[in-house]
Amino acid sequence: MRRFTRKQNIFTNKDALNESYQPERIQERDEEIDAYMNALQPVVDGWEPNNIFVYGNTGVGKTAVTDFLLDRLREDIEQYDDIDLHVLTLNCKTLNSSYQVAIELVNELRPEGAEISSTGYPQQTIFKKLYTELDKLGGTVLIVLDEIDSIGTRDELLYELPRARSNDKLTETKVGLIGVSNDFKFRDRLDPRVQDTLCERELHFPPYDAPELQNILESRVDVALAEGSLEDSVPRLCAALAAKDSGSARQALDLLRLAGEHAENSDDDVITESHVEAAKEMLEQERVEEGMRELTVNGHFALLAVVSMAARGDTPCRTRRIYEEYTDLCQFAGVDPLAQRSVHNHLSDLRMLGILTAEENRSGSRGNYYSYALDVPFSSALSALSDVLSLEETLTKLETRAQQNDVA
Repeated sequence: MRRFTRKQNIFTNKDALNESYQPERIQERDEEIDAYMNALQPVVDGWEPNNIFVYGNTGVGKTAVTDFLLDRLREDIEQYDDIDLHVLTLNCKTLNSSYQVAIELVNELRPEGAEISSTGYPQQTIFKKLYTELDKLGGTVLIVLDEIDSIGTRDELLYELPRARSNDKLTETKVGLIGVSNDFKFRDRLDPRVQDTLCERELHFPPYDAPELQNILESRVDVALAEGSLEDSVPRLCAALAAKDSGSARQALDLLRLAGEHAENSDDDVITESHVEAAKEMLEQERVEEGMRELTVNGHFALLAVVSMAARGDTPCRTRRIYEEYTDLCQFAGVDPLAQRSVHNHLSDLRMLGILTAEENRSGSRGNYYSYALDVPFSSALSALSDVLSLEETLTKLETRAQQNDVA
């Protein structure tokens, strides 16, 4: 058995390729930073802060820019004696209601040992406790709710908190909300009154294009990689692959980091395009497997139906045809099928997870409809399904059918 030894032929600072790394300068987001700073300006001027809604796909810089600017804001206001700023940041991924968010905020503000229970209180009681804790702070408080869409339609806090001062529930504190979301449709699902308040300032972060991603990667290469450890074409390839898929800087950085790890583990001194291709396959497999963990059994069968259609070369295809395939597969496996509307929701979830693509078709008076297809390699989807479904015979037949139809 080999011993542990330090490897430094590829990486000098691998952390510079991680999502958590904060560079000295944010690349390729000058316009968004300028708009964001304008939205935060009332804090510096001593006025009530704006409520800001920041949205865009995963990995396009929303959270990075938010963290960067709030750090800068805290530094810059130190020169003003009449401003007392507090920033509370909460990730709402595991919170699905205003009640749960309010409890987390109360416990964040209270000293250790004085936290309240997560159950047993009326919602308005929790809100009152939150107002009490906020008034104890005084000054200006910015509350950042990352993945705010997890709250769903139970958005009472998003309506009440920005209005708390005008409704005399806060007297010593000025509160501003910053909501960050990957879900473009979340805004439209909000109560119209919440929209008017939370979306006082809206900031959209578009996907990066290939040249922008290449610039981001090259700015990290100097910090992360040893001199001479990279083929010149590698950042361009990583950027092109990420731009084609999602426009995500996170994906581009993951590709470069995994390619470097693959080269390192192979005892190669230089990262090449072949290492990038291996990293791409690994990421695609991980994306499908991660998505599968968030699905129910019927979600798995909805994906299996699309895989089955893809094996015959029949994708993109409409929900109605996928549903027919889905019910046949459920019947074969002895699983009770859902209604077509529920399967449509599963297909939408698979689209959000990046496993399926959906093409909108306009058919005049008959309305619009979506056609779905795999957005990951057929082999990756099939491999992930084989880990969660005990249908070896069916999956083997699909693989054989795909090979006959030359489906990648």
